[in-house]
Amino acid sequence: MADTDITRPGAPVVSIIVVSYNTKEMTLECLRSVFDQTTLPFELLVVDNASTDGSAEAVAAEFPHIRLMAEIENHGFARANNLAAREAVGDYVLLLNPDTIVLDHAIDKLVDFARARPEAGIWGGRTLYGDRTLNPTNCWGRMTLWSVTSQALGLSSLFRESTLFNPEGYGGWLRDTEREVDIVTGCFLLISRADWERLGGFDLTYVMYGEEADLCLRARALGARPRVTPEAEIVHYKGASETVRVDKMVRLLRGKITLIRQHFPSWQRPLVLFLFRLWPFSRVWGTRALRRAGTGTWSEIWARRGEWWNGWPTQVAEKR
Repeated sequence: MADTDITRPGAPVVSIIVVSYNTKEMTLECLRSVFDQTTLPFELLVVDNASTDGSAEAVAAEFPHIRLMAEIENHGFARANNLAAREAVGDYVLLLNPDTIVLDHAIDKLVDFARARPEAGIWGGRTLYGDRTLNPTNCWGRMTLWSVTSQALGLSSLFRESTLFNPEGYGGWLRDTEREVDIVTGCFLLISRADWERLGGFDLTYVMYGEEADLCLRARALGARPRVTPEAEIVHYKGASETVRVDKMVRLLRGKITLIRQHFPSWQRPLVLFLFRLWPFSRVWGTRALRRAGTGTWSEIWARRGEWWNGWPTQVAEKR
């Protein structure tokens, strides 16, 4: 990956990209926190994905000097970030969700971390829920034949604290130590602009969910070793722009199946796809047998399997 110690006097060190959709109040709170908590030179690019709640107008009124791209169509997460990144001039690109709050100079600390660990190539911090308890979705491990098997059998749900049975969630790790990880969440992901351009940004096959996993896996193939630090903390309310759980899970399943298609060896792919597709079905029967909440949700997800069964259709004409 590229040398990241390339700061130019007077130029933005980091280009911060925020993609919003119908999260007006949270987006404003996020942007305020960026200005309140960031001291290094930065530029802020906001892409509004055709919100209907007045988000673009509110951002323009309160932050007239930032770069606002008020779109007339919803591009999705991947394309919107790619559009903004083309305009970025900072040495680093930071992807930041609109449902986040920057705490205690987190962006400054994350850039310092990147300079101290240039070999990582991609860097992330620690995420908290609104009540300041741990939100463990800041990073996760890549899918493997074993992790998908464990998930299909319900072991990762039964033994969430186990690194053996829940390897994608890193078991009971509290994200309180610096560590190399496979995937850094796209809600707070730092990468050098040179490496973003080298990778071609997000693959547009991933309309929503799976984009950052694909990016990190492609970066790892080129020698990156993503790392996270507990020193850079943000609040991530998680999923504020998509509140319907079934719709969200359908998109998540589509993203994960696409990752399996693109990143698993061909000899493993049929078995992994079979096991992963079995997972929602096993959750239906598992919640029913244990009399746990969620049976109806998982039943609907399974009923809609025609939507997620084959993942996202591959984008051929324009992948980036």
